Formats: sequence, structure tokens, C-alpha cells
Amino acid sequence: HVRTADHPTIEDAIIEGVLVATDLRPRTAMLAAAGPITSSGLNLTNCDWTIRPPTFLNLTGAREIVLFNDFDAQALALPFLQDGDVTALGGDFRPAHNATKAVIGPGTGLGVGALVCTENQWVPVGGEGGHVDLGARTERECKIWPHIEPWPGDEGRRISSESVLSGGGLVRLYRAICSLDGPEPAWREAADITRAATDRSDEAAIETLDIFCRSLGRAAGDLALTVLPTGGVYIGGGIGPAIESILRESDFRAAFEDKAPHSAILSNIPTFLITHPVPALVGLAAFARDPDGFGVSPAGRSWPSNPS
Repeated sequence: HVRTADHPTIEDAIIEGVLVATDLRPRTAMLAAAGPITSSGLNLTNCDWTIRPPTFLNLTGAREIVLFNDFDAQALALPFLQDGDVTALGGDFRPAHNATKAVIGPGTGLGVGALVCTENQWVPVGGEGGHVDLGARTERECKIWPHIEPWPGDEGRRISSESVLSGGGLVRLYRAICSLDGPEPAWREAADITRAATDRSDEAAIETLDIFCRSLGRAAGDLALTVLPTGGVYIGGGIGPAIESILRESDFRAAFEDKAPHSAILSNIPTFLITHPVPALVGLAAFARDPDGFGVSPAGRSWPSNPS
């Protein structure tokens, strides 16, 4: 594990973090990164790293690079997570194995992905669902929402899901509550806000986590309505495991099911928290072992060092 801020480029991080320790050189590099894949590579959404395949191959000595969006990779992992890698959120569900599954994960940003089983292959469905709008529902939320600072890049007063359902979003939500109610914010970091909510020492922090979990349930429910994942909706990302006890006691599941006129459908879709520390690597490893088990085309995501 390395911090992006400690390395100017991804190549620098890989060389210093991996390649200096061994004479072995990979033939293929498979990378999962937060951002959309384009014809020129990938720009990470929440840091200034870029992945340019020709540069990467030249500096690392790899012969091929294969790119995945990070939540595509998390989606690839879903059929291969073991019982100890997930915990149920609301209800005792046993999801159908060969059924559509979805994942949404608050962390540095908010990632969203889905996995569809068709003709004995798993097909990841990518997108940028973390950037859809997130609205207020309660009278209290309607008062708080105008105080939320827009996420960088959000136009005008648009409040995207990521601007609330992320580490930075949790801080934004906390500051918005303090701005509305008057007290000076006591905390600047998401971890401190979470700690203050857990030990019940800060009312604004407690409310922040309540709204965060409820909003996450709504966003997960919207995703479930969109793709009907009878195989389950999984909460990924780094924040979920850190707030597991709060999430379990929150209105997450009630908000997930509160989707009239289709609440009955949502009540039969299981929700899980991913507790595996690096599920994207589970997905990449599953694909590396059996690429034919996935409906993933190399077109647009694979670059050989000597293209024919």
C-alpha cells in the first residue's frame, strides 16, 4: 500500500513499491483505477496520476497493459467473495449465484458497477454512477442541502452522490450541518467525524453519519431499481468497513427499500457489506485465471508493447 501523494506518477509508485525488490518483470500489467478508460489510457478522477500505456510499458518493461475501472474490477470479484469476505446488511439472505449483482462503494470517491451473468460468462457493466444527482428527502435535509459545498467539477448547485457519499463528502456534509446550526466545525477529517459519531461525543457528527448511511441506502436502492440485481447489492469502498457498526444500526436498509411503488421488489434484494480489504484484486485475479469466464473484450482496454 502506497499513498498517491507520495509519488509523482503511477510508474514511479510501481517501480519503487514493487520492481526494485525483484529482478522479475511482469509480462502483463493489469490495473484497476478510478476513472473512465479512453483511447489514450486513463486519468484518475481524484488524483493527478495518468496512465498512458506507451509510457507505462516503456518505464516498467511490461509487454502488455490491461486497464479496468476500479469498480469494474470490484464487480468482477462479486461471485468469488467467500462468506468471510462479506456481511449481510438487513435480513438473512442467500443470493442466487448466477444472478445480476451490483456494487456501490464510498471511499475517496463513489464507485458503482454491476455484473451480469449471460451464456455462462460474467459481463461487467461499467459507468460513472457515482456522479448522478443526490437529492434531499426530509424537511431537515432540505435545510442542510443548500449548505453542502459542490464537489469540484460539479456545475452550479448540483449535488452529486459523490459529493456526499465519499470521504470528502462526509466532511462536506458535517460542515453543512455546522453551517446551518451555528457551531464551528470541530473536525476536519472524515476519520475524526466518524470517531466522534461512534463515541457519541458530537451531535453534528452523529447526524452526519445518520444522513450519510440513509443517503447510501437510497443510492443503493436507486442502483437496484436500475439493474434489478437479484444476486445482491454490495457496499464496497473503504468507508463501509470503518462504519460497520453505525451502518448496521442506521436507516440504511429502510432507505434502500423505501422505493414506492416497488418497495416489495427491493425487499427481496439482499444487501451486503464487503469486508475483504482489497476486493478489486480478487476480481483481477479471477479474470487473470480464467479470462474466458468473463465477457470482457480486450478492445479499448488492452495495449501490447508492439501492436501489430
